Amino acid sequence: MLIAKHAEELILSLVQPLSSLRDVEMVDLPAAMGRILAHAVTSTLDFPHWDNSAMDGYAVRFTDVQACSVEHPTVLEVVEEIPAGYLPQKAIDSGQAARILTGSMMPQGADTVVMQEEVQRDGTQVLVRHVPKPQAFVRHRASFYQAGEILLPAGLRLTAPAIAVLAAAQCIHVWVYRRPRVAILSTGNELVPPDQPLQPGQIVDSNQYALAALVQQAGAEAVCLGVVPDQPEALQDVINQAIATSDLVISSGGVSVGDYDYVDRTLADLGAEVHIRAVAIKPGKPLTVASFSGYKTRFSDPPAPDSSTDLGSEPYRAVLYFGLPGNPVSALVTFWRFVLPALQKLAGQPKEWEPEFILGRSRHALTSDGKRETYLWGQSILVQGEYEFSLSTGSHSSGNLINLAQANSLAVIPVGQTQIAAGDRLQIMLTRMAAT
Repeated sequence: MLIAKHAEELILSLVQPLSSLRDVEMVDLPAAMGRILAHAVTSTLDFPHWDNSAMDGYAVRFTDVQACSVEHPTVLEVVEEIPAGYLPQKAIDSGQAARILTGSMMPQGADTVVMQEEVQRDGTQVLVRHVPKPQAFVRHRASFYQAGEILLPAGLRLTAPAIAVLAAAQCIHVWVYRRPRVAILSTGNELVPPDQPLQPGQIVDSNQYALAALVQQAGAEAVCLGVVPDQPEALQDVINQAIATSDLVISSGGVSVGDYDYVDRTLADLGAEVHIRAVAIKPGKPLTVASFSGYKTRFSDPPAPDSSTDLGSEPYRAVLYFGLPGNPVSALVTFWRFVLPALQKLAGQPKEWEPEFILGRSRHALTSDGKRETYLWGQSILVQGEYEFSLSTGSHSSGNLINLAQANSLAVIPVGQTQIAAGDRLQIMLTRMAAT
């Protein structure tokens, strides 16, 4: 039974990221939110495109106003007004100024902007009584970005600010990694879909819906294969279908040591290499991680047209299989802890695949048997610069979804530790993910 950190490292070592040559597609900018850039983006534009004003005021020559004072103001002739989007028509000579608005292009000859609050306008003249700083309120061409340099790096997950940058650069189509395909199935004779009436002894299959939501939230494509009964032949057929058509497979249930837990033996029969059978965490101990080799990539669009690489024949790939526990909380905890990092690496994210851990303080006393790394769910909020963790009320059974619904984090009690007192510092794993 592996400790959690060693399991995480082993899983990440098994992940083969999508290819930046084969596993890409071009999308329009409105559809790019949440996608991962497959190639770095450059621009032919400087940012700013030209020298412009950062303030409403007057464009002047600093040499004209460097000696002004309240007693001896500098008087300048206003020769032009420059609204935003207007090309200045006159150069500023000594003794002259131009009325300028925020974002407007600086006229030739001017190198400084004086705030309108610092001057007095008198007809066609303006009186400057306070010496500004040299080049005050001037945004210089290419001071933010110089044309030809990397504007956005490959591997960046596109957010609203990045979308704004692409729009400003007039980049209306971008090459992104395709969405990984993730097959999801649930196992168990007792499971029924939510739209079917419950009979005595039956349980609604909530795992498939929760896992599909998490997969989609991570930016991947969820392919739901439904409920598979506890029959080896049926399970083998569905897993064969899943590994032939997906990059990654997630099943829930059937990975413990019960008489009807067929996942591990089915994986062995299908020729999988099983790397993990159990992890020392609670909830989530029965976790199977396996890999299948020798499957052809079938999902990619043609490579980017600027690629000069000889792609040769279609490559073989390994398909990673996660057999999660059937208890709902265990399934979600193991997804957050182990599957999500694998998905992020697979999708083309170049680094920071691991879960996000923060330090905080617990508002409640937390307990564990100390035998396994224990995760307790609740709410973490930032209070005066420090996170505080509040334990969800009610039972912390791995079958209790109800008090997990409003949790945003998991308190971590390390192996060998049996309690964390109220007010003590602790490690917290965040479970929130940015929507894509």
